[in-house]
Amino acid sequence: MTRVKEAALAVTALAGSAVASALGGWDAALQTLVVCMAVDYLSGLVVAGVFKRSDKSGDGALDSRAGFRGLCKKGAELLLVLVGARLDRLLGGDWARTAVILFFVGNEGLSILENLGLMGVPYPAFLREALDVLKEQNDRGENNYKT
Repeated sequence: MTRVKEAALAVTALAGSAVASALGGWDAALQTLVVCMAVDYLSGLVVAGVFKRSDKSGDGALDSRAGFRGLCKKGAELLLVLVGARLDRLLGGDWARTAVILFFVGNEGLSILENLGLMGVPYPAFLREALDVLKEQNDRGENNYKT
């Protein structure tokens, strides 16, 4: 049984290393993005599961399809980080991956604030105002992403 456990751990470590390498390395930027993704997903689960206030389902409660769609979106974000990393390798730069990661960290941050607001957790007014401004811009079509 110990050999099976060690083999499973070795395969997992190899896969994790390969993914991190493909995404441009396990640096602070990628770690921050992954943490923000996890916090956003978990806070979304709390909003739906505990507070029943999710706008992703008809009754505000947990919905496995909505959760799966959220995970698919986060996977697509990581695919764009991969594209950015490949562009950097191709062009010999280091700006594309960083720009993609910073965009998604900001987007995840806004989603976290939205989830906290749905839970009734207070946060500084300037963050709320910034979120409202971005939502208004999005509603008018001035941004090409959704929070």
